[in-house]
Amino acid sequence: MTSLDDVFDFLGLYMAAHNIEASVAYSVNLAVEEFFTNMVKYSPENHNDIIISLSMESHGLTVSLVDSDVEPFDVTQTGDVDTAKLLHERKVGGLGIHLVKQMVDSVSYEYVNRHSKITFTKNLGK
Repeated sequence: MTSLDDVFDFLGLYMAAHNIEASVAYSVNLAVEEFFTNMVKYSPENHNDIIISLSMESHGLTVSLVDSDVEPFDVTQTGDVDTAKLLHERKVGGLGIHLVKQMVDSVSYEYVNRHSKITFTKNLGK
């Protein structure tokens, strides 16, 4: 978790260099933070680096996070959160991923040879 400042610096430099507007940057930062912290939180014994890559595509920004030597956790298969329920009626967990799925345009997951890869896109709306 101590790497989050470096992660945000990296994201900020990339988005500034590509003139990405603040509202898009906010969504991307939140999504990366959620996926990154879940990767760290659910594989605490793993000390491998999480690789984050960004690329500009014709439709927008694509971001991938890859964690190695981990068990699978498919974020695309998490259930929807019933936000109409009162807090004490909800089960714990899942709200962050639910929120991120609402803020980005697509999320995909791959798991091959103990490598977990989450990729999401955020359209730039141009």
